[in-house]
Amino acid sequence: MKIMIADDHELFRDGLRHVLEQLDGEVEIAEASDYPQALAKAQSEPGINIVLLDLAMPGMPWVEGLQSLRQILPASVPVIILSASDDRRHVLQAVNLGAAGFIPKTSSSRVMLSALKLVLSGGVYLPPALLEPSSEPSSLDHAMGGAGDASFLTPRQREVLVLLGQGKSNKEIARVLQLAEGTVKLHVTAILKALNVNNRTRAVVAASQMGLTGDTADLR
Repeated sequence: MKIMIADDHELFRDGLRHVLEQLDGEVEIAEASDYPQALAKAQSEPGINIVLLDLAMPGMPWVEGLQSLRQILPASVPVIILSASDDRRHVLQAVNLGAAGFIPKTSSSRVMLSALKLVLSGGVYLPPALLEPSSEPSSLDHAMGGAGDASFLTPRQREVLVLLGQGKSNKEIARVLQLAEGTVKLHVTAILKALNVNNRTRAVVAASQMGLTGDTADLR
């Protein structure tokens, strides 16, 4: 597995490299210290499986950098924001621009590894503080592009959405609900359409804002 670490602090990159060595299997690390380097390596390094990206890097504004990186990388390669900033607006904007998750730099190595494993399995990791109901619905609506209405979902789709809201992968959802993974994929597609979002990360945010991140037993 090849992971690209894009961060302008060498000490942090060194520390993260040691954390990533605890992942199962052989891990190859590519490093970048600014946005131009990150974009160049995204084009030249074959087989990158995941990118850990610090928002505040030299070279260009982070919005432009993330957009450019997302355009270069295949859609199947997740870009995880790993930042010291926990500004809710920045997190939501990054999700809106295609980030597959957000891990605060203050997280423990155990949390970081668990979050990475979750994302690599197709799930989503967002900081717990983001999943708390927001007192600023207008800013959320702007970031999400206008969330849809969960009332149009079937009971089963609402169960799937609860588990999406917990960041679970399709495989984990299938196991919890005792469904075929293909059936879960169909439900997820229907949910994204109903909520007017285009990826599961944004569905997680929408689910959290609707209060659908609790126990699936509550919906049965």
